[in-house]
Amino acid sequence: MRGNIVQLDWTDGNAITLLENGTDFFPALCAAIDNARHSVHLETYIFVLDRTGIRVLDSLMKAARRGIKVRVVLDGFGSADQAQNVQSQLRGAGAQCLVYRPEPKWFVRWVPSRQRLRRLHRKLAVVDGETAFVGGINILDDYDDLDPTDGVPVPRFDYAVEVRGPVVPYVQHAQELLWVRLNWSRLRKHPRDWRKLRLRRPRPRSTQDRAAGTLRAALVLRDNVRYRKTFESAYLYGIQTARREILIANAYFLPGKQFRDELIRAARRGVRVRVLVQGKIEYRMQYHATRALYAPLLAAGIDIVEYMPSYLHAKVAVIDDIAVVGSSNIDPFSFLLAREANVVVDDRAFAAQLRTSLEAAIDAGGSRILAHDYHGRGWVRRFADGLSYRLMRIGISWSGVPGEY
Repeated sequence: MRGNIVQLDWTDGNAITLLENGTDFFPALCAAIDNARHSVHLETYIFVLDRTGIRVLDSLMKAARRGIKVRVVLDGFGSADQAQNVQSQLRGAGAQCLVYRPEPKWFVRWVPSRQRLRRLHRKLAVVDGETAFVGGINILDDYDDLDPTDGVPVPRFDYAVEVRGPVVPYVQHAQELLWVRLNWSRLRKHPRDWRKLRLRRPRPRSTQDRAAGTLRAALVLRDNVRYRKTFESAYLYGIQTARREILIANAYFLPGKQFRDELIRAARRGVRVRVLVQGKIEYRMQYHATRALYAPLLAAGIDIVEYMPSYLHAKVAVIDDIAVVGSSNIDPFSFLLAREANVVVDDRAFAAQLRTSLEAAIDAGGSRILAHDYHGRGWVRRFADGLSYRLMRIGISWSGVPGEY
């Protein structure tokens, strides 16, 4: 993803650890919080007070009680059921907690609103300004699912990364900027603090500046002002310049026409293209809408594999020697509406590690979609796929985003 088409703030000298599933992520996150010396800043879409959520909340509260500056931001829709409870407990321990776009009360929450679709979907944490966590894992019981609430006795399949080095200030800057904007009421009372809205972005740093490792990486953000098209543009450029392989694993795969066309072109010029998508139905309309897109992809020789053991929640990709790990799905919600964050790593060994992990998941629990079986599915499934896709397009059009899906 180098070149003039996509301008990423690449930094050298990063140490990045791939965390697979909650089994890796939650112990690493809680250990970092427990060892914090100065500050903890966490953002999440979903925060559920199940066993795992209580464990994370306990670490946050203990940190606040020993004098650590703790800030937490919850999305008002994703964490709607327990945001008030989490906020109350954190504040009682001396931490700060804000809710991004709280859900309206009473009947108003059932009134359609475009603004309510613009959610905080990224999952970020920064500890002491030195260690960052970026990925797709929410704060809920995806550690081992010994007591599953969704009827599936296997945790969601997902990834995050633990990062040290010059990428961390970029994550910290994104969090600080959102925190300032969420304190808008205070800014109105104290106009002098408006200057905080102009927080200076970090400058790309070399291996000589706060280096922690050897990896080249960049943080890629998406919001509704400055970074509206960064994710899609970065993906498209990567697909257009791919020489050997494209391996995408994405929970909600509903790409626009240009994205699909570029995947097809890549496959036709000899690039091996594989897509790992949901096989176990979590949201029926999205599942069927995705299946409506299979035909031209299969015809181009693209391998489509559905993940069956549990819910696929990953948002990762390997394009040649570049790996992407983050919160962004490849759908209109992530590309056009939500706040998202991905880490892009330009390193052959790291890309190989992610590829090996994905291929192990494909071998262990993937069901490859064969063109013969797909075209031979019954009329009920065909009708459900087609209807779901049309309804999704209507919803996208209503949301006010471009009609490119």
